[in-house]
Amino acid sequence: MDKDALLELLDKARQAAQNAYAPYSGYKVGAALLDSLGKVHLGCNVENASYSLTNCAERTAIFKAVSEGVRDFQALAVWVDSDTIFPPCGACRQVISEFAPRIPVIFGNALRHEITDAATLLPSAFSLDK
Repeated sequence: MDKDALLELLDKARQAAQNAYAPYSGYKVGAALLDSLGKVHLGCNVENASYSLTNCAERTAIFKAVSEGVRDFQALAVWVDSDTIFPPCGACRQVISEFAPRIPVIFGNALRHEITDAATLLPSAFSLDK
C-alpha cells in the first residue's frame, strides 16, 4: 500500500478519534482498519474508571470488523490527539498479530507519523501454532 493511501487512512483515524471517550487519560485515539474489500472499519478508545476495562481504538476497530464477519485486512492507521505519537500498546499488538500479522501500520498525529508493519511491532507474537 502506498504512502498516500496510508495517509488517507490516517485521516479517517483522526476523524474516528473525535468519538473517543477519554476523560481519564485525555488522549483521544482513533483507528481506521482497511479490509480486503476496501471498507474502512473505525474505532476509538473507550476508557473506564476501572482502567483495565478500557478498550483501545485499535482493538475496537478490529473487534468491530470481526464481529461483522470480516477477517482479511490490508492496513491499519492509528491517530492520537496529542503532541506525542504512540505506537499500539502490547495488547493491541497481540490482537493485530492474531488477525493481520503482515499489514502495514501507520500511527501519528498532526505533527508527524511513522509507518511500520505488524510483524515489526511484535516480532515474537504469541501463537498457539508455535
